[in-house]
Amino acid sequence: MKIEDEIKQKSFKSVYQKVSINLLFTSSWFRDVMKQEMNKFDITSQQFNVLRILRGKHPELCAAGDIKSVMVDKTPDLTRLIDRLLKKGFVTRETCPDNRRKVDIGITDKGLSLVNKASAVIDQHDKMFKNLTEDEAEQLSNLLDKMRG
Repeated sequence: MKIEDEIKQKSFKSVYQKVSINLLFTSSWFRDVMKQEMNKFDITSQQFNVLRILRGKHPELCAAGDIKSVMVDKTPDLTRLIDRLLKKGFVTRETCPDNRRKVDIGITDKGLSLVNKASAVIDQHDKMFKNLTEDEAEQLSNLLDKMRG
């Protein structure tokens, strides 16, 4: 459905305003879909992102700063987010013996199991892009990269 129909607005100040609103609207739509899926696993999309990062580093531990630097959504309070994952038994936290300010995070077997199950469900969401050909999806991704500079 066209953005004009979605938000019931007939015109925009410019094509740039239109694309800006469309990006915000689509981002919110996509975030809502992801939230519904993550709710099935009792985690947030930010927690899922951290678990995926840790799975990629496993069996090595990862510094909290390194996790934050590659997160999709850099806004959450990472310490609190890690605390919640720790409480659920999905991660471990170890203080570096040489530098007590450095904290390393690892993923547990329980965390690996959960992120693998959730990833299988998320992988099915490629169907959300069924209206795009592979070339169009690649072009869209390239345009988004270009927009960010």
